[in-house]
Amino acid sequence: MKPRLAALLCLAALVGSPVLAHAAEAVPIPPTEITSRHMESRSTDTEMTTVFTGDVVVTGNNIRLTCDRLDAVSVRIGSEDQVVARQNRFKSLVATGHVKIVQGDREATCGLAVVLPDDDKITLTENPVVVDHSADVTWNGDKLWMLRGERRVYGDNVHMILPPIKDLSYDKNKKIELPETAPPSPAPAKPPEAK
Repeated sequence: MKPRLAALLCLAALVGSPVLAHAAEAVPIPPTEITSRHMESRSTDTEMTTVFTGDVVVTGNNIRLTCDRLDAVSVRIGSEDQVVARQNRFKSLVATGHVKIVQGDREATCGLAVVLPDDDKITLTENPVVVDHSADVTWNGDKLWMLRGERRVYGDNVHMILPPIKDLSYDKNKKIELPETAPPSPAPAKPPEAK
């Protein structure tokens, strides 16, 4: 075999190699970690409900949530006789008491937060406040919703605080330059009188 052809075949083998293909994949999503002072979990055939109380901290994929109590419902996978079944995904997370959520450069505080991962939505009630540090904007209201991935916040009876706008009022100390006026145009010529 010619050296050039052998080199090309070796290169082709390396490109198709699982080691290089694995290195080119995206960074894996980190697992969700939850810590608390107390935890109790119950399973049905289809779901697992876990209640965490006392200094609850949740860290996951670009989110950190702290609260007094967290009710987490996840889809259950495995046989019905297993005490602890494997969880496929979270259906909902309901956080209560001193809730604080940090997601990228947004930070939210409230008394009650409902996180619906399948809908990419977080609903905040009980004195919710959302601060977007990158835009220097703060929202508060009766109820606020944050949509993951859309960088969108909306709500009911909202009060919004924005950066200051330019002062557009009249400054009596500033001299105003008026545009020059055009000289008056000459009077139109009179048509000759008919005889």
